[in-house]
Amino acid sequence: MAERVRKPAWLKIRLGENERFTQTKNIVEAHSLHTICVSGKCPNRGECWSRGVATFMIGGAICTRSCKFCHTQTGKPLPLNPEEPAHVAESIRLMGLKQAVVTSVDRDDLPDLGARHWADTIRMIKKANPETTLEVLIPDFQGKMELVDIVINESPEIISHNMETIRRLTPAIRSAARYDTSLSVLRHIAQRGITAKTGIMAGLGETEGEVTELMDDVRSAGVSILTIGQYLQPSRKNIPVSAYLSPEQFNRYKHIAAGKGFRHVESAPLVRSSYHAEKHAELYNF
Repeated sequence: MAERVRKPAWLKIRLGENERFTQTKNIVEAHSLHTICVSGKCPNRGECWSRGVATFMIGGAICTRSCKFCHTQTGKPLPLNPEEPAHVAESIRLMGLKQAVVTSVDRDDLPDLGARHWADTIRMIKKANPETTLEVLIPDFQGKMELVDIVINESPEIISHNMETIRRLTPAIRSAARYDTSLSVLRHIAQRGITAKTGIMAGLGETEGEVTELMDDVRSAGVSILTIGQYLQPSRKNIPVSAYLSPEQFNRYKHIAAGKGFRHVESAPLVRSSYHAEKHAELYNF
């Protein structure tokens, strides 16, 4: 059995709570909402919730895929909750968010893979929060661009779809998604005139050359916002960490990506795809 890699000091996190953290927690729980902050065991939950920021997860709490890195429960999902779009929209209003982020589980069990539920949620958010900018982190919809278009047609300001890892590791890390399918989704988003964003995890066994190759691939697809963060094993059932990258290496990736023409790059050990998402919206003056 391979020896487990020890977590370095810079990755030790204190959750931290204040009045805004408690308020955010209470709003999420009162509306029976799911967040990737909790289901994904995000290390930034304390910081974000203390600023009144949360990433809402729609489509339920059970995913139809079983990616090796993900802590979200996998299995047979429950039927969609038709009240969920309104609950998410009202929670955003109560939190007074200027920028909101929404993601979802994969719903490969549904005829439209959840695309119309996505559209309903975006529409309700915009109706209840006309001044709020919106970032959506969507699944690949099995590469069916007519379903991606259902989301695009609701005009969220930023559409993100995560590559998660480099080409070589994709089959081992992602249970159903394909590297080229994800590239096609990102390319389609950018070609439709929407700001395209993606994110990857480091520390899964990738080389620097493979990371820079991915940067070239997504930049060629039209992606303008990139996030890079350290993979942290959420449970013993998930794939173990191969290596913990130093803050200096993350900073190096940031400089390499900036040189390739990305408009904005977040690269640090604790970065996650929605980390500081409000800055991305401000950058584009939405």
